[in-house]
Amino acid sequence: MARPTKLRCVAQLPNVGYFRPVGIPASALQRVCLSLEEFESIRLRDAEGLEQGECAQQMRISRPTFHRILESARKKLADALINGKAIQIGGGNFEFAQRLFRCSNDGHEWTVPFDTIAEKRPLSCPRCFSENISPMPLPPFAAGKGYGKRFRGGRRW
Repeated sequence: MARPTKLRCVAQLPNVGYFRPVGIPASALQRVCLSLEEFESIRLRDAEGLEQGECAQQMRISRPTFHRILESARKKLADALINGKAIQIGGGNFEFAQRLFRCSNDGHEWTVPFDTIAEKRPLSCPRCFSENISPMPLPPFAAGKGYGKRFRGGRRW
């Protein structure tokens, strides 16, 4: 039995979640689904110009895992560009570098770093120490569809 996939640390979301070729009706297009961790790997390696080791460190994964994610992302982008497919960005197996939480008792809001969330440490409000807390809502195309889920087959979309 395979080991469960670790959450990948994503620092930022894309400004746009869907790209398509001009002049082709959306109904006639095939699409390529790029996960948010694949987007993050492209951003770190190609846009930021970081070395693979640094990228892997920032995403809190191993170097070989980062390489596999990056290769998958590049193949999907090449397929979309060469074959005129739409690119949809969203979903995946990730957590934000910092997550905003709110206390239900006093309304206090604070950020929790990725490491704390990934290690599943118990959380409580830093002001009143209440455990009656909840995460703030996720951005629209990060919510559902794979956010922090562990997939075992089936479609992500």
